[in-house]
Amino acid sequence: MQAINLRSFKQVVRHNKRRFRSFLTRLEKNVPRGLDNKVTIADKKVWEQIDCLSCANCCKTMSPTYTKKDIKRIAKHLDMTENAFREKWLYKDRSGDWMNKKQPCQFLDLKTNMCSIYAVRPRDCAGFPHHTKRKMTDYMHIYKQNVEYCPATYSLVEKIMEGVNAAS
Repeated sequence: MQAINLRSFKQVVRHNKRRFRSFLTRLEKNVPRGLDNKVTIADKKVWEQIDCLSCANCCKTMSPTYTKKDIKRIAKHLDMTENAFREKWLYKDRSGDWMNKKQPCQFLDLKTNMCSIYAVRPRDCAGFPHHTKRKMTDYMHIYKQNVEYCPATYSLVEKIMEGVNAAS
C-alpha cells in the first residue's frame, strides 16, 4: 500500500481536474457496455494500493451529512442528548442537512488519521467514497466531486479512463 502525499495529490488534481470531470460527463452521456463491472474490478485494484489512514483527506476537508439515526446513535455513544450533540458539533445547511460545524472533522485524530467514533460513524462516512454504492451513472455527480478530495476516487477514475480508452 502506498502512503498518500496530500500536497502532491492536490497538485495532480489541480492539473487534471478539468480533464477528469470532462471524461466523467462524456461517460455519463455515452455509457460503455459493462461499465459497472469494470468499476467493481477497478475498485478492488484501487483498494489494494490506497491506504486511507495515510490520507484522511475526506475527514480533513469534507463533512458527512448526518441522518437522524446517525445523530441518535452518535449522541448515545458520546453519552449526550441529541440536542446537545447537534448544538455542540453540527449546523443545518441551506438544504436542511446536518453537517459538521468545522473542518477537519472533530472526531478525527490528526496524529493517527483515525476516527474516534469509527464504530458508530455516520452512514455517509461508512460508505465513503461510494464507489460501488449504485450504478456509476446514477452516482456520477459524487465521482465528479470526490475525484478532487479522495485519492482512491482519483485512482479509480484514472483506471476507468485507461480501460475505456484502451477499448476505443
